[in-house]
Amino acid sequence: MNAPNIAETLHAMGLQARQAAAVMAKSSTAARNQALRRLAALLRESVQALDVDNTRDLARAEAAGLAAPMVDRLRLGAKVIATVAEGCEQLAAMPDIIGDIVGMQQQPSGIRVGRMRVPIGVFGMIYESRPNVTIEAASLSIKSGNACILRGGSEAIDSNKALARLVQQALQDSGLPPEAVQLVQTTDREAVGQLIAMPQYVDVVIPRGGKSLIERISREAKVPVIKHLDGNCHSYVDDPCDLDMALRVVDNAKTQKVSPCNASESLLVARGVAADFLPRIGEVFAAKGVEMRCDAEAAALLRNVQGARVVAATEQDWYEEYLALVISIKVVGGLDEAIAHINHYGSHHTDAILTRDHVHAQRFLREVDSASVMVNASTRFADGFEYGLGAEIGISTDKFHARGPVGIEGLTSLKWIVLGQGEVRG
Repeated sequence: MNAPNIAETLHAMGLQARQAAAVMAKSSTAARNQALRRLAALLRESVQALDVDNTRDLARAEAAGLAAPMVDRLRLGAKVIATVAEGCEQLAAMPDIIGDIVGMQQQPSGIRVGRMRVPIGVFGMIYESRPNVTIEAASLSIKSGNACILRGGSEAIDSNKALARLVQQALQDSGLPPEAVQLVQTTDREAVGQLIAMPQYVDVVIPRGGKSLIERISREAKVPVIKHLDGNCHSYVDDPCDLDMALRVVDNAKTQKVSPCNASESLLVARGVAADFLPRIGEVFAAKGVEMRCDAEAAALLRNVQGARVVAATEQDWYEEYLALVISIKVVGGLDEAIAHINHYGSHHTDAILTRDHVHAQRFLREVDSASVMVNASTRFADGFEYGLGAEIGISTDKFHARGPVGIEGLTSLKWIVLGQGEVRG
């Protein structure tokens, strides 16, 4: 497909999406929920057929020499399909927030003023690797009464096409326009450039992938972008603190799974508890093969831990999102220094304090400038499913519109509504 054809195709998709969005916005809750339940059923019926398409993607990825973790991200399999099918059913069971009216108040003039929750309209989703994102994005779009244009990674093109066909069948079977969810069929990168430059059709773009992808889209987009670039999340062990709890939580925050953006990449420890805590967490990290990049004070407390991989931290380490068995460690004077460090070096994604001091906890919640701020919990909980959103389409570190995990509510807008009985302004 050459460039002029890509432009024509994307504009045609945009027009169809805009028309479908108008139908979705006025569709009934029952129809949208029926589409989600039908999609869940189709997914379960299609495990073997999907495996054929997915196997092609996997074979192509392995032949191209993709790293094993990347190949693993492409894998669908019965378990992944069962999970996304269950996610569709969970969304169908959730209350419909479209049309909800909030904050209705009578004014001295006699008018009543409030706000109504409405769909955004059309969103574009650009993502890499995991084909299950096709279903997550589609299901959230359906539930929130939107239309979407999806552009998955070239490495998952066959899987994504197969999944998109099931989505469109579910929509059609439920009396909704199949064009409400469209997948860009070409792997040409020019399609991304077109999708992010169609404000007449696309209301917002959501990139989900590596930093280079998100930076490109943020730089070139002509429509608003919901994004996060980095997940440099911090766990801060305060003084006073239950060190047994902190050990368990920090271990989970770093090692439960190292590749997600909500894994802790930096550990800050108050000087008053550092001598007790650092050798203990050092033993845990040493046993799990975690490299510790430390300031001088932390390194001195960790060097005698058997098997510990201790490296002197550079200035860049305090900014780094490793997505690997590596963590930066710094001893700080206390709460003030910890907050200042997080706000300076962090990515405003997710940060946690482990503390026994209620006042410290409240200050940390108020003063740390991040999308999710936690007390005595693992940063790994920063997730739409764990927050009870049913699913998430991504994480936003922006401050406008959506912040943190973006679920149904993040794909809606509030418009002002005014109810009167013939009032006129004097």
